[in-house]
Amino acid sequence: MGSDHTHASAASAAGRHRKPLVIAFALTAIYMVVELVVGFSVNSLALISDAAHMGTDVLGLGMALTAITLASRPTTSQRTYGFYRLEVLAALANGLLLFAVAGYVLFEAVQRFGNPPDVPGLPLLVVASIGLVVNLISFRLLLAGSKESINLKGAYLEVWGDLLGSIGVIVAALILYTTGWQYADPIIGVGIGLFILPRTWKLTRQALRILMEVAPPHLDLAEINRQILAIPGVVGVHDLHVWTITSGMESASGHVAIDPDSRYQDVLDSVLNLLQDKYQISHATIQCEPAEHTEATNAI
Repeated sequence: MGSDHTHASAASAAGRHRKPLVIAFALTAIYMVVELVVGFSVNSLALISDAAHMGTDVLGLGMALTAITLASRPTTSQRTYGFYRLEVLAALANGLLLFAVAGYVLFEAVQRFGNPPDVPGLPLLVVASIGLVVNLISFRLLLAGSKESINLKGAYLEVWGDLLGSIGVIVAALILYTTGWQYADPIIGVGIGLFILPRTWKLTRQALRILMEVAPPHLDLAEINRQILAIPGVVGVHDLHVWTITSGMESASGHVAIDPDSRYQDVLDSVLNLLQDKYQISHATIQCEPAEHTEATNAI
């Protein structure tokens, strides 16, 4: 029922935000190079470490961009859903990357508590301020897409973490520049790492739910079952499943037992319209069967 339209809508949900993602990717890559050059020039471990963090973000944004590009390819006789699931895989990979980065930040911060490095405040402040501007631009570019696509949400969280990191580095740079207190850097690092972790877990859990074909959290299957049973002519519902293919593409399948006096087509249309209009499930496969068939099946 309307599968081509549904597939196209899901693909365009991320595809129409491809240009902002390209811009964010380019800005992040350029800033990463700037951080590396300045970091090695002034021998700043903070900038070099942050450049490594930015490198994982460039990789994450690149994977998100690749997933969107491949997902726009047409379906084939073998890949009936095209490459839509690559979006979810990219989001999962981004989540794992964010876990690794958060772990590295926490580990590095603990090491610095024991032996804080001598970090110059002024170069750190200048470069971190540039990074803040870059991240604000990228943050704004990806905001709209993050509400429609789990893949873009992963990229958005990457930039969100960078934005907070830039603010944290600016605060640390100001403290270093004005007081010379070297412990500002590891303290800020711990704060950033702890902030990233819960948001990373939320993204990773969402991707895993989709890959495990768990019902979308905003849908109550028991309620859907009751609504279908309330349709005139329906006497039973079994094997009802609802899952997510990718962002914006919910699917459902199930068996509906029908009263012998009811018209199959009328009942089927009512079930499909209910799923579409009330639950936005436009890709559904519903099998209608006589009530006695269901009773025979359950008796086996």
